[in-house]
Amino acid sequence: MSADSEGADEAGWDVEPEDEIASVVEALGHQQKRWREAAGLSAGEFGEAIGYGEDLVRKVERGARIPRPEYLDAADRVLGAGGFISAMKEEMAKARYPKKVRELAKLEERAVEMCLYSTHNVHGLLQTPEFAEALLRTRRPALAQGELERAVAARMARQSIYDRDPVPELSFVQEEVTLRRPIGGTMVLRRQLERMLEIGQLPHVELQVMPTNRGDHPGTGGRIQVLKFVDGSAVGRTDDEFAGRPVSDPRQLRVLELRYGIIRARALTPRESLDFIEQVLGET
Repeated sequence: MSADSEGADEAGWDVEPEDEIASVVEALGHQQKRWREAAGLSAGEFGEAIGYGEDLVRKVERGARIPRPEYLDAADRVLGAGGFISAMKEEMAKARYPKKVRELAKLEERAVEMCLYSTHNVHGLLQTPEFAEALLRTRRPALAQGELERAVAARMARQSIYDRDPVPELSFVQEEVTLRRPIGGTMVLRRQLERMLEIGQLPHVELQVMPTNRGDHPGTGGRIQVLKFVDGSAVGRTDDEFAGRPVSDPRQLRVLELRYGIIRARALTPRESLDFIEQVLGET
């Protein structure tokens, strides 16, 4: 069976317009084309040799498609590139994530403390791959399969934050509804709750739940995020103020920190929250 008939022509991610990473993808494409032509192969012959369609090969060569790692390994082997093409896997891994996700990941990599209040969904740093995929499938207009896979991979990559050394201090406050909405069905939700219990027991994590019956807190305007850095600077964002944009002005950050502090005080304690999540798990 040909690669095209198996859908292998989708083995990559489209490059977003005006993304600065486009120049890296384009450079890879030019290098592949030079190696291919030096080997005396047409785009179609090369695609057949590596198990992918000619259309994908041409998209990669003009910098319109970010290839997957297995594509790069196959190309390196067939062209006898001696690891030159395979060596681009790390750069392509970074490139495959949407620009705004890369920017967020860079901030999270620098943060020494993160305060995260979530109102409608489980925070991305807490999500399982299955839950993330089910949640992203609710978007309208619906994401194409390639876009969906790219978004899930990007979300999971951010969770490398738990492996950092030193590990940042993480504070999550989740509204109760985020624990009960059956995104993806019962089994997906159960695994998500189990994942939250695992993360909530990490020594550098405080995971709290805001019960729905507590209406006396300033979180009704939506999500709040505050990231603090080693030099004393910080950046924050909230849904209902500052046009939803990241802010770093000390006066604006004080507003967010005040709100978040009250929210934490109104929520269940971390121990009470883990017990609450276990209770919800038992009811699910």
